[in-house]
Amino acid sequence: MKESKFLNGYTFYKLKAARLEKKISLNGYKCPILLNRVPGTPIVFLHGLSYNIEIWQRIGTTDLLTEKHLPFLALDMPYGIKSKCQPKTRNIEKNVGFANEVIKNIFGTLEPVIVGASIGGNMALNYAARFPVKGLLLIAPARSLEDNLAKAYAKFDFPSTIIWGTEDNIIASEDMRTLSDKLPHSKLLVYKEAKHSAYKDYPERFKRDLLELYIKADTF
Repeated sequence: MKESKFLNGYTFYKLKAARLEKKISLNGYKCPILLNRVPGTPIVFLHGLSYNIEIWQRIGTTDLLTEKHLPFLALDMPYGIKSKCQPKTRNIEKNVGFANEVIKNIFGTLEPVIVGASIGGNMALNYAARFPVKGLLLIAPARSLEDNLAKAYAKFDFPSTIIWGTEDNIIASEDMRTLSDKLPHSKLLVYKEAKHSAYKDYPERFKRDLLELYIKADTF
């Protein structure tokens, strides 16, 4: 009986995932996406180097946003090691350009709230330096203090939240505090005993922090 319940639950999860998952072909790239296309300010997810769109399903973020009828787009990005997006590239301009084309194609002129983890956070910052956004949620963004990027921060007229875990052995706390000082309207949240991918260690807190930023950005 227990096994039957598990299988039914697993099947239901796969069915929900299948309804969200699509494939998009733009600018020479073919990539999986998770899409909930409903009215409102869209949330766009950019995963870390060692992840793909499945991470947002695994921690329950897509389920929560679907239940709350909030629009979102999770992109398998060309830079990801485990991404199913083809072809692969680490080039910042090409990744940011691809993300912008997908966002425009799906959401038109709506400005997104962008969630970026690690290298995805770097891409989110580069995106915001080039295109309009409503807000940023950054989880230990990589290379965030590079001179060519940091010059744009003074013009960021939207709320930002930075998340950093105290057990992060990749991104230094000093860099995150400096970044928070440089970004207008920013808040630094420290997750105690969380690693580099802090959202995995505290998924429920992460989802609450995401909704808090979303409400703030949507009414800013």
